[in-house]
Amino acid sequence: MPTDPMPEHRDAQRRLLSDGATVTVARLGPADRAAVARLHADLPLTDRYLRFFGVSTAHDDELAERVVGPGWTSVGAFEGNELIGVAHFCHTGDGDPELAVAVAHAHQHRGVGSLLLQELVGAARAAGIPRLSADVLTINHGMIDVLDHLGLTVRSHPSYDVREVTLSVPPAGTTDAGEHYAGAVLDRAIVAEVAGLRAVLRPRSVAVIGAGHRPTSVGRLVLRRIIEGGYTGTVEVVAPHSAAVAGIPARREVEELPEGIDLAVLCVPADAVPDTARRCGERGIRALLVITSGLSATSVAELQRIADRHGMRIVGPNCLGLVNTEPDVRLQATFGAPAAPGCVGLAVQSGGVAIAVTEALNRLGLGVSSSVSLGDAVDVGAADLAAWWGADERTAAAVLYLESMPRVHDLARHLSRLATAKPIVAVRSGSSAAAVRAAASHTAASATPRAHQEALFARCGVLAVDDLDDVPGLLALLIWQPPVAGRRVAVVSNAGGLGVLAADACAHAGLDVCALPQTVQRALTTCLPAGAAVANPVDATATVPPTAFADAVDVLLTSPSVDAVIVLAVATAEGDPLAGFTPRAVGKEKPLVVVRPSVGIGVARRELADTAVPEFAEAAAAARALATVARRARWLRADRHRTLTPPPDVRTDVVEDTLLAAAGRTDDGWLSAAAALAVGRAAGLPLTRTTIVDSAQAAERAWRELGCPVAVKADAEGLVHKSAGGGVHIGLDSRAAIRAAVRDLRGRFGSRLRGIVVQPMVDAGTELLVGAVSDPVFGSLLTVGLGGTATDLVDDRSHCAVPPTAAELDHLLDGLRCAPRLLARPDADVVVAALHDAAARISWLIDRFPQVVEVEVNPLVVSAGRVHAVDLRIRVGRDQGSAATPPGPEPTNGRRSQDFRP
Repeated sequence: MPTDPMPEHRDAQRRLLSDGATVTVARLGPADRAAVARLHADLPLTDRYLRFFGVSTAHDDELAERVVGPGWTSVGAFEGNELIGVAHFCHTGDGDPELAVAVAHAHQHRGVGSLLLQELVGAARAAGIPRLSADVLTINHGMIDVLDHLGLTVRSHPSYDVREVTLSVPPAGTTDAGEHYAGAVLDRAIVAEVAGLRAVLRPRSVAVIGAGHRPTSVGRLVLRRIIEGGYTGTVEVVAPHSAAVAGIPARREVEELPEGIDLAVLCVPADAVPDTARRCGERGIRALLVITSGLSATSVAELQRIADRHGMRIVGPNCLGLVNTEPDVRLQATFGAPAAPGCVGLAVQSGGVAIAVTEALNRLGLGVSSSVSLGDAVDVGAADLAAWWGADERTAAAVLYLESMPRVHDLARHLSRLATAKPIVAVRSGSSAAAVRAAASHTAASATPRAHQEALFARCGVLAVDDLDDVPGLLALLIWQPPVAGRRVAVVSNAGGLGVLAADACAHAGLDVCALPQTVQRALTTCLPAGAAVANPVDATATVPPTAFADAVDVLLTSPSVDAVIVLAVATAEGDPLAGFTPRAVGKEKPLVVVRPSVGIGVARRELADTAVPEFAEAAAAARALATVARRARWLRADRHRTLTPPPDVRTDVVEDTLLAAAGRTDDGWLSAAAALAVGRAAGLPLTRTTIVDSAQAAERAWRELGCPVAVKADAEGLVHKSAGGGVHIGLDSRAAIRAAVRDLRGRFGSRLRGIVVQPMVDAGTELLVGAVSDPVFGSLLTVGLGGTATDLVDDRSHCAVPPTAAELDHLLDGLRCAPRLLARPDADVVVAALHDAAARISWLIDRFPQVVEVEVNPLVVSAGRVHAVDLRIRVGRDQGSAATPPGPEPTNGRRSQDFRP
């Protein structure tokens, strides 16, 4: 292997091959010329013939010079310092660019070619190139197979001994071709990630480095857990000052370890981690579990470089450890609570959360399939674990607690894929003051990292909860009971008051305590004692015997008008209706949950007719769990791929010209009122009739032309919230009032006043806020909520990712607390239509034009069947579209390279 160091590449990305090995993929430049020439020169004759249709080496240097030169799009895969694969095309504007791939012979059949072609396709999509071509010898079966399975539409025809291939590059977006290609990319990524985690979660050998002589040291505790857990592989110990630790002979140095160790657990001081990692890499160790905390940023960066150089996976640093309870592994490499074997996967960035959830799962008998404390997550993250759990038959559900989200796009695709097959529960992390960006508008102020996280979870089908105590009951319901079809819930109890409280809890959670049909009520009357109330909630009376109680529950479980049943029961002097309670329909078609106020703990396990049923201590917790499961059912039914198409009447050219003319004209990025109006009109927003003037006389003329009371507003540099800043005068209906308002604005804002905005007063109606804000990590976020003055008084907003799917937009109002009353208004259909239209247009603006970083309409007034966008604000930043886009397998059209569309 060459020893010369790999050149620094600004756009280098860590990728996984199909065998799980890590490589660095990067755009090639002049500094790589020698490596490119050497790779081609080292090709054996057969490979050379397949690549060049000949065996001459005369033009290797010339080829290398061209490949790394201007006008060429070239990517390379480096394993350590060695260039092991090259792919490139040159776009001259004449015909379809022709691609070529060369992979070092020793590294073929590891997925290098597919990976490099994905990078080229990403670069082609970013450049708007619709097709790529290639000439392949018909005997080059390996390359033909790679092209056929890339996920693109392939057209080819034979020409003598050559196959002329054309690859259709799908445009960025959600066309069927794009989704098919993205699915193929994801399939390959999952195979690679599962392979890459085998050394982490199914290691054949583990070395604990830093198992000190103190019995209470972290290294000793981890080693003891591994031994006591019955790990089936080989255990090695590195402890310089001990002859043996826990009965295992100790090695003095990493170099004394036998070759072929899969996983090393690092429990060494923080300043020793990089050097220890380097020595592990040189010894051929495949993965590191870095328990150590307190690493500096420099040490973390060095740790990552070392791992890249040696192809090692890293868990941590600053983590609790990891667990795999598979019978043929039984690895408990943690200093936390031991996990019982089970069916729940954990990926958390908090040791305390890992311990709490593990103990709750142990108590319920659900147990853990695999658990990874991610710590600082410099490498292995939730996306890797999602791939692992998807392939692991033992894992029935997953739990996440994430405080950071690197590789958001990858994470979204992996979570969405996993959630279609297995439920994922996420505990929401808090939003610290440092994480809340200081932003000027209401939309940006609400678009905290937490809001972005929630939008990602909602799009990917992840069930987010606020309270850690809700996790065990939700998992029990998901795993033990049949899936719920909808939100219609029947409540039955032997104490009327408890039933009423449960019904209130259901309504608060968003469930429908539905009216029962007369046929169901008659069936309940037949089986329950006299005096029972058979409306919903059902009061079975305090004297109900267990058999009658079970019969009533069976009636509800088999009713087509009910989606789930909540049973509440307390023991009375007359008896306990749950003693011998065995409904026949339990566990068959609909979920059943029991609420036992005297149970004493959050949730317990009750066996009914050989079926496990979650037994809650509180009706509110049971209702929250059912509502969350119903949310998953709705997500599974939704069309998650049909994003909104751009509105048909938008004027892209006008927006482009306006933004270009406004570039650099403001210090804070906010467009002038005139520029914002031009953009809004081109986007088709229903803007209120607006006139911008520069004098009191002109304002007066505008008022007379309108013939109605007007609002006079300031268009001033740095004024974002006009009302709060004293920049609005409303209800003006006289010459004197208008002149007084203009004098006030001139006196208040002075030279900052760019213009005076005159608008007709709009009739009172429903006032909404619709806006979007971009984020460099998460992409763009759409926000809706109450508008006008209510925006400052009531924090009631709902978010989703941009561009929204049709299903997300349909349910966007559901996230508002005011939704029930808002949708009960006589003009609810007009409100919903107005919201959808404005949301689609604002989403198009921020998604289509990378320089637009914030858009907000507030208020959007719906009154007497008419819609008025009263105030529009637009903020622009650096044109992100002008930056060079690194190669990648995913769409890179403007900001879409950063969104989290699954």
